[in-house]
Amino acid sequence: MTTDRRREFGAYLARLRGSRSQRALAAELCELSSSATVTRHEVSRWERGERIPDDWLPYLARAHSIPLTVLERMAAQARGHDPAPDAAPFDLSAFFSDGQSLKNRVANAWHGRAVANANGNPVLVLVGGYAGSGKTEFARFLSDLSGWAFLDKDALTRRLTERLLVSLNGDPHDRHTDLYRADVRPHEYRCLMNSAYANIDCGVSIILAAPFITELNDPSWLPRLTNRCNAKGVDVTAIWVHSDIGTMREYIELRDAARDGWKLTHWDEYTAGLNIDDPPEGAHLTIDNRLGAAVSLADQTRRTLAKLTP
Repeated sequence: MTTDRRREFGAYLARLRGSRSQRALAAELCELSSSATVTRHEVSRWERGERIPDDWLPYLARAHSIPLTVLERMAAQARGHDPAPDAAPFDLSAFFSDGQSLKNRVANAWHGRAVANANGNPVLVLVGGYAGSGKTEFARFLSDLSGWAFLDKDALTRRLTERLLVSLNGDPHDRHTDLYRADVRPHEYRCLMNSAYANIDCGVSIILAAPFITELNDPSWLPRLTNRCNAKGVDVTAIWVHSDIGTMREYIELRDAARDGWKLTHWDEYTAGLNIDDPPEGAHLTIDNRLGAAVSLADQTRRTLAKLTP
């Protein structure tokens, strides 16, 4: 008997097949099996929900590059069995009452994540650099190309930072005094990293943009972070966005942010404390974002993404 769950499972198998013909998929499955045969008509029965391809699930998983457990769970639900407690829901109609659109998008996103995780671990990418280096621009571009989540420290914490500085009788735009460094900055990074850990716990790839100057120059900070992430099956890469003094000043003047006021007013004092020649010890990759760099930021972003993904 063809039930709604079987039909949904069949429709899912049809989406997995994509633009390939049923005949082409059947041929690929036969090649993978080498000891059994399946016809186009049998594939059609699966996709109409008339049959569940129990014996062919391992070969379907290989053909579509998804974990076998995904298909096994969905096949079990199609038979009417309750899923394991940690199984993602296949029938999403109970959760969404506003029609098929959101339900289909969630189902497709779940499938896309399953495929991505089958090809490699989720990643945590740290993008650091001095003010005006272009780290946020690079991180956003990397997020656009990869589809990974993106968190920027300033966007996440700036309003809270300003209110906290005022409550401490400080300048809301202070980013250079001991008051900011000792009493405010640690909370900024704690908020940023706690947000990252929430995504890590869910196995979500995420990109963080922040200076990370102190962190990447601390020989113990990145190994601790890497060990914590590796325990969750998440890989860590630290990227340093390099620029020169002139380029950074141009970027800072262009964005015209109040928090940069002290830097511009005391430019020589500010830049005297910067090491623009060498990336921090903890950086795995360096991006050249100087004006007139030999390779464009877009091309460097694509190359970086190729290194980060299997």
